[in-house]
Amino acid sequence: MRNIDFTPLYRSAIGFDRMANMLDAISRSEQSQPSYPPYNIELTGEDKYRISMAVAGFSEQELSIETKENTLSVTGKKSTDGQAERKFLHQGIAARNFERRFQLADYVIVTGASLENGLLHVELVREIPDAMKPRTISISGNRKQEVIDQHASGSQSDTVIEPSHNQPAQHKVA
Repeated sequence: MRNIDFTPLYRSAIGFDRMANMLDAISRSEQSQPSYPPYNIELTGEDKYRISMAVAGFSEQELSIETKENTLSVTGKKSTDGQAERKFLHQGIAARNFERRFQLADYVIVTGASLENGLLHVELVREIPDAMKPRTISISGNRKQEVIDQHASGSQSDTVIEPSHNQPAQHKVA
């Protein structure tokens, strides 16, 4: 993988330094991370993801999943119980310990995990807080017309004076 220099971004963009640092950290960690165990990342729905890892030979007790500070860690530690009496003529199924880390975006949380047919499935979902979601603002009608309607209906709270050609509009609030 190529090394990318983010120095021009630091010079010309303000507020993007966190993103550039994150991209730099990801590229460094990807280069140093081993390729075992193989994995897939799937988009299973809008804002829903699944990481599937090939962990043949590992039991549920030998696997652990942890999230901390937007990092998902999947660890496999093979127990050595009963390994001494086994003699392999060929061992093609990897049974070594591993730790695989994934950088999670903001508001992505792990919702569950399952182990079936030698595949560990980790379910993730992005839950954006209501305060961060886009919202639609309704546009009210003509304010002047609303005030006139209130005045006509007998409400005396607002009075509107129509402007003359050389005077600005005056609003009197009682």
